[in-house]
Amino acid sequence: MYIDSHCHINFPELAARMPAILGKMEENKVTHALCVSCDLPTFPDILQIAEQYPHIYASVGVHPDYEDTPEPTVDDLIRLANSPRIVAIGETGLDYYRLEGDLEWQRERFRTHIRASRATGKPLIIHTRAASEDTIRIMREEGAGTDAGGAAGVMHCFTESLEVARAAMEMGFYISFSGIVTFKSARDLQAVAREVPLEYMLIETDSPYLAPVPFRGKMNEPGLVRHVAEYIATLKNVPLEQVAQQTTENFFRLFKIAH
Repeated sequence: MYIDSHCHINFPELAARMPAILGKMEENKVTHALCVSCDLPTFPDILQIAEQYPHIYASVGVHPDYEDTPEPTVDDLIRLANSPRIVAIGETGLDYYRLEGDLEWQRERFRTHIRASRATGKPLIIHTRAASEDTIRIMREEGAGTDAGGAAGVMHCFTESLEVARAAMEMGFYISFSGIVTFKSARDLQAVAREVPLEYMLIETDSPYLAPVPFRGKMNEPGLVRHVAEYIATLKNVPLEQVAQQTTENFFRLFKIAH
């Protein structure tokens, strides 16, 4: 079986097709999914999905790309995370690719999420793009990793270097690969995936974005995460069942979900 460790099935284009989305998951042996929060106004929708479907979990957080949105406090995140259906804080992190100018607000928001993670014991979902140096620095300064008493988490939709992956793994973080790893142009990322041990790996769709080959360019959904697993199995020259089993165990372990 497979688990989509990061999706956005609350987005309108997927939420409107929920029965079909869930059916496709079952058809492809995708047993669970984590619906990830991007802002506070849409958080109630995410929580409702997780409460309605026992095999869907949720997170609470504000994406680093969302500039004009209510800013969370540590107390806000702690309060909203007080549900067994909320298994993570995020997605959070830094993104210097999409935004320019003084991004200190982004760094402060990231610190807020790390502090909420430490307070709740719930792991972080970290987004980093064109900002890996500051991301790792702030993770260390705020004690995000298990090595510093934090809850660790996952570097989602990973596209950074092996050096960044190793720095994150040293702090107890998992590395999650999306459909990007299947793209022909992603040779550097494929080289990283070969080196990341399965014991530290998760798989995801980040749907509705980044559909894996052979669906690239189409709307993504959790049922397609098995194609990421299939590609990684080929890349690492290991049985598909091994990738499926290990990434599933990693998911349950990281997010402290009994199964």
